[in-house]
Amino acid sequence: MAVPDNESHIEAAAEHAAGPSNLPDLTQVPMDQRDKVWFETYYQGDTMPQLTVRAVVMGMFLGGVMSLSNLYVGLKTGWGLGVAITSCILSYAIWNAFLQAGLAKTKMSVLENNCMQSTASSAGSSTGGTMVSAIAAYLLITGTNMPFWQLFIWTASLAVLGTCIAIPMKRQMINHEQLKFPSGIAAAETLRSLHAAGGEALQKARALFVSMALGVFIKFWIEGLPAVLAKLGKSESLGFLTVPGEKELPVHINGKEASAFGLALPVDPLMIAAGAIVGLRTSVSMAVGAVVLYAILGPWLDDNGIFKEMAEMGALASPDVGPGNIRKWGLWTGSAMMVSSGLMAFAFQWRSIVAALSGLGSLFSAKKTTVEDPMDAIEVPNSWFAIGVGLSSIAIVAIMWVAWDIAPYWGVVSIFFAFVLSLVACRACGETDITPIGAMGKVTQLFYGMTIQGQPVPNLMTAGVTAGAAGAAADLLTDLKSGYLLGANPRQQTIAQLMGIIAGTLVVVPVWYVLVPDASAIGSESKNFPAPAAEVWASVARLLAKGLDSLHPTILTGMVVGAIIGVVLTVVEQQAPKHIKKWVPSPTGLGLAFVIGFSDSIAFLVGAVLAELYKKVRPTQAPIFTVPVSSGIIAGESIMGIVIALLSAGGIL
Repeated sequence: MAVPDNESHIEAAAEHAAGPSNLPDLTQVPMDQRDKVWFETYYQGDTMPQLTVRAVVMGMFLGGVMSLSNLYVGLKTGWGLGVAITSCILSYAIWNAFLQAGLAKTKMSVLENNCMQSTASSAGSSTGGTMVSAIAAYLLITGTNMPFWQLFIWTASLAVLGTCIAIPMKRQMINHEQLKFPSGIAAAETLRSLHAAGGEALQKARALFVSMALGVFIKFWIEGLPAVLAKLGKSESLGFLTVPGEKELPVHINGKEASAFGLALPVDPLMIAAGAIVGLRTSVSMAVGAVVLYAILGPWLDDNGIFKEMAEMGALASPDVGPGNIRKWGLWTGSAMMVSSGLMAFAFQWRSIVAALSGLGSLFSAKKTTVEDPMDAIEVPNSWFAIGVGLSSIAIVAIMWVAWDIAPYWGVVSIFFAFVLSLVACRACGETDITPIGAMGKVTQLFYGMTIQGQPVPNLMTAGVTAGAAGAAADLLTDLKSGYLLGANPRQQTIAQLMGIIAGTLVVVPVWYVLVPDASAIGSESKNFPAPAAEVWASVARLLAKGLDSLHPTILTGMVVGAIIGVVLTVVEQQAPKHIKKWVPSPTGLGLAFVIGFSDSIAFLVGAVLAELYKKVRPTQAPIFTVPVSSGIIAGESIMGIVIALLSAGGIL
């Protein structure tokens, strides 16, 4: 690791970060020249510190906190939220506080902050995703938790596998195709602002901390205060302080109240804040999809007795209509839509997979005597890909064999699925900023439902390999995108990412056993964590263990229709003129609406509309405050949720 350099280099870095206008727009540079232009204009070389001890330690600390935040949010909502921007601002503010207190001597450079962000983001994102999906579903199916060391090695190995899988994708997706990875761009712009303008940096940090405090207050108001009053033996009614839950729509469908179909309006600021970050196109698509599923298809399915038939087939526990049963039907259509759109988008860029794999041949060829491409000295070598994938795969296959009696060859097949579907997930993330790891897992589950019948656990855990790896791969590429824009060394950034995996695993795994000591702590009947993602995963595993015959005919029809819609929308989006593309519904947004609750999709729309109105009314303020405020609310709510959960687990509340 480098030693922090002097202030002159940091000031130079600030000037570089402040001046994107004097740097070339790489999307306008011919593809075969982009590496050369980037290296000569963007790359900072060794002129400033990047992978320093203080950056990695700060990143590991923040990442540990953020990993708890994502674990909590995931168990509550089924969503995983990015932490890159939050960690950027937090680290900047905390380090400046250290400077003022005399605990630090020099400022962090912009690339140190970026390195810290990679460490924190890795810890917060790449380790918790598998916990709230496959691991939680495993607990629901078996009723027992995995042993500590088994879970520890499993979680770390999946994160390492995904990180290494992304190595050969980086040069094609980021360097050559210039995929956006919106969170990566936002993180880079945030760091530029923080290091270039003290006044704006202070405004962003202040906005984040104020909104974080608001998020803490809201979560305590909704969940903490009633728990405190209950502990004191007082009434849980808070009078005018009581925050209402979801408000059902005042309509009746088929003679039933709207709540029977899950039609309710949101009040959760966390989801609204997430919508402000995601954006209008995807959020509108989610809202449209939610209306189609819950207000149109749900009543139709109920009116035609489909839920009763599915219950008789063993696919549902109850024949009654309800948002949970509607979602269990809709997840197949939504997954098919997201997978087909992702594969079709990839087909339009078929050269990606060729370019991603072409460099692997050099691992087995003679070494070059001269360096023909200066990028080779800073890009992550393919040997890291081979070693990382090899070691993590051995660990994953061994655990699958020993713990769940999954034959090694099926474990190897799951690694192959992880690589192929990670390509799709990373492309979706690059284009929409959403990583459909659940949909990728369903593809694997469907395959193993046809090949390993009657065994829900193998079906579940093989799919967990795909989802865990895809999430880690997309997270790495998002971080590498921000580093690419700032002129960072991708090799050093990948090392920081691997350090974050260590931090995240060390924190998440022990806390998992505190928050979720047994199966009663999660699931639709639990008062603690509904774990909607885990419920879906477990339901699919149980269903497919009976073979494809257990799928209701309407589900198969929905999958076909969803796949066709995904393909058509992607083709239209790819071929339509630029001024029309923004009006084409997002197949990812439509698909996501079929696997989450109605109110969650509407909350996203509310957040996106508020962000858009803010941009219209205050065009100069919106770029400064929208992301910090939204990130602060998300961080504050989730952190307070963790505190409340820990106090409840300890018997204090």
